[in-house]
Amino acid sequence: MSLHARKIRMIMGLRRAGLTDTDVLNAIERIPRELFVLDSFHDQAYEDQALPISHGQTISQPQIVAMMTEALEVKKTHKVLEIGTGSGYQAAVLSRLCRRLYTIERYKSLLAEAEQRFHHLRLHNITSRCSDGSRGWREQAPFDRIIVTAAAAEVPQTLVDQLAVGGIMVIPVGPERGDQVLVKLTKQEDGSVSPKIITDVRFVPLVEGALPEGEGRPTPRRMEN
Repeated sequence: MSLHARKIRMIMGLRRAGLTDTDVLNAIERIPRELFVLDSFHDQAYEDQALPISHGQTISQPQIVAMMTEALEVKKTHKVLEIGTGSGYQAAVLSRLCRRLYTIERYKSLLAEAEQRFHHLRLHNITSRCSDGSRGWREQAPFDRIIVTAAAAEVPQTLVDQLAVGGIMVIPVGPERGDQVLVKLTKQEDGSVSPKIITDVRFVPLVEGALPEGEGRPTPRRMEN
């Protein structure tokens, strides 16, 4: 079966799973997932499963990507913050839906690979940097939407503070080796958040603190022509 046929099968599977937002499905269809996985996993790129990438990280299964993106309710005018660039796949999908995407990754080598993919796909509305994602991106706050692609033991207040009033955050919450849930948080006028549990999930943990040795902090980079 060709990659195109596998992609169509994947999209049909997402529809059967109850994911109906046409804009989200179109964005997923436009992004070649095979570019974001290791060469040895190309034939599995459109299977509904998570796949390994460098540094013990993973690229989430398409259904989880679609579910998180749909829950985020992104509009063309929105400024979005992503915590955990990883392979860059989730960022690439979001970039098709929002005005500007800011993405943070703690591993410089992972980020460099993702930036190459953004450039190859001409996704010029993405700004990226290597940093501790739990601290957010204060200089660019507030954000209309925030998405976190690693599980936090509890919702980081720093990220809540950087979310605009009326904004939405989607984040996995729970211990590394325990039960985790995907939570949708909507920020109220008084600064509190209203939570809604979406589903059970399994994500790598959100790591806070100093970056790994050798993983420097390059200047924030905007993808250009």
